[in-house]
Amino acid sequence: MKKTLSIATLIVIAFSSSAIAEIYKRVDADGRITYSNIKTKGATRLEFDPDANTIVNDRPKSTGGSNSSNKRTATPEGFPKVDKQTQNQRDGKRQEILQNELASEKTALEEAKKAYAEGEAKPEIYKTANGATMRNVPKFQEKMKSLQDDVDSHENNIKLLQKELDNLR
Repeated sequence: MKKTLSIATLIVIAFSSSAIAEIYKRVDADGRITYSNIKTKGATRLEFDPDANTIVNDRPKSTGGSNSSNKRTATPEGFPKVDKQTQNQRDGKRQEILQNELASEKTALEEAKKAYAEGEAKPEIYKTANGATMRNVPKFQEKMKSLQDDVDSHENNIKLLQKELDNLR
């Protein structure tokens, strides 16, 4: 009874978790069923639909070159199709939007670099109780890090937008 409860618990945990792992089922010579996340000789891979919490199939895992998760599914019948001219218009509009975003990011990068240069030229200072002027190095470093992060962010955005534009061509 305890063994059956353990197996049932294992199945419930396997199907209720949000992370999907490969689960294998093995039936030994005495008819005992063992479930594991480790493939052993004679084990079959269980495939299931996580949304429905049901087993899709219970068959041996293929040893061929293609994996069922890598297979592309055919476009369903009745799926709306777009003619080439319409798709080209959409791609053109997308490219235009990306180019506008790229131009905006380049402008923002120049402003961020300008703010960085201004920040670098104005060190953080404070006056002591006796009237001496001292540099506030930690505050200056914090300010410069923030300005550098802004520059880095715009540079990264430009790189990603350029990559996206290159993929359209």
